[in-house]
Amino acid sequence: MTGQRETDRLGALADAGVSIWLDDLSRERLRSGNLQSLITDHHVVGVTTNPTIFAGALAHGEAYDEQVRELAARGASVADAVREITVSDVQQACDVFRSTWEATNGVDGRVSLEVDPGLARDTDGTVAQALDLWKAVDRPNLLVKIPATQEGLPAITQALAEGVSVNVTLIFSVERYQAVMEAYLAGLERASANGHQLGSIASVASFFVSRVDTEIDKRLEAIGTDEALALRGKAGVANSRLAYAAFQEVFTGKRWAQLSAQGARVQRPLWASTGVKNPDYPDTLYVTELVVADTVNTMPEKTMDAFADHGEVHGDRVTGLAGQAQEEFDGLAQVGVDLPDVFVVLEDEGVDKFEKSWAELGETVRSQLDQAR
Repeated sequence: MTGQRETDRLGALADAGVSIWLDDLSRERLRSGNLQSLITDHHVVGVTTNPTIFAGALAHGEAYDEQVRELAARGASVADAVREITVSDVQQACDVFRSTWEATNGVDGRVSLEVDPGLARDTDGTVAQALDLWKAVDRPNLLVKIPATQEGLPAITQALAEGVSVNVTLIFSVERYQAVMEAYLAGLERASANGHQLGSIASVASFFVSRVDTEIDKRLEAIGTDEALALRGKAGVANSRLAYAAFQEVFTGKRWAQLSAQGARVQRPLWASTGVKNPDYPDTLYVTELVVADTVNTMPEKTMDAFADHGEVHGDRVTGLAGQAQEEFDGLAQVGVDLPDVFVVLEDEGVDKFEKSWAELGETVRSQLDQAR
C-alpha cells in the first residue's frame, strides 16, 4: 500500500478494483444507520444475504416486532410472513444503495435476495420464485440469488432471459463455474431475443473460498503425510485463481464480444465465504490473496474490520498465477485428495445448510406470529 492510504486500508482495496460488499443484513443495521456508516466509512458498495443471515436477524432484537404483529393480525401464513419480512429488508437496503447504484452506472449498489433453498433441485420452481421476488422487491439494483446446482443452471438462463438480474451462488468448482458462465451468456442471448436491454441486466458469480479449504484440509490431515500437510490452506485461493483465469478466457472471447457490443455487462466473479474458518490462518487471507480488478469480495463485518485494521494490498494477486494454482491442485490429487468428491460434498452441504437455516427462519417467524396472536 502507498503511504497515503495507510490509514484507509479498505480504500486501498477499493482502489485496486475490488468492490467491497457486506455479507450481512438486518433491520437493526438499516434503522440504526450502521449500514449507511459502512458505506460512508468502509467503502461498502453492496450487500449479500442468505437464509442463515435472515434467520440470525429474526432471532435477535426487536426490530421486527411491529411488522410481525401486523402480519399476525391479518392472519398471514408463515411462508407469506417470511417473504414479506425479507422482501421489506431488501427493499430498504436497495433504497440505501440507490445512490451507489446510480454513481457506478449499475455496477455496484446491489443487494441480493435468495430463492427458497428448498427449490435448489427444482428448475421450474426456482424460476417462478425468482420472477416473483423480482416483481415483489421492484428495485433495479436487486440481484436474485440462484444456486449453481445442475437444476439451477437452466433456471439461471431462464431468469436472465426474462430480464432478472442474478447472483449465482454456491459455486465451488471451476468446472461448475464454466457452466455458470455458459448459462449467463445463453441467458443474455435469450434476453436480447426477448427484447430486453442487456445493459439493464447484471450478474455476479459467487465462488466460495474458505469452505474449500475447510473440506480439503480435513482430508489432507486424514492422509497425514508431510506432502499432504504442506498443502493445507492453499486450495481455496488456488481454486479461486483458476476460476479467475476461466473468467478471463470467457469474457474476452468472440461470443462475449457480440453481447458486449449490445451493452451487456460482464458477470463479475464474487469471492464468497471469505471469513477465515481456521484460526491458524491470517484473518484477511481470502481478501489479500484475491485482490484483482473487476471482482467483488463479500465479507462478514468481522473480516471487514480485520482488513480495516491490518489488511494489506500487495497489488494484483490473481492474474497470471493460474499456472502456480494448477500445480497446487495437481499436488492435491497426487497425495490422494478426491477433488470431484470434494465439490459434490461441498455443494450438498451448502444446499443442506441453507435449507436448515430456511427452516429455522420459518420456525422463528412461526413462534413470533404465535406470540403476537
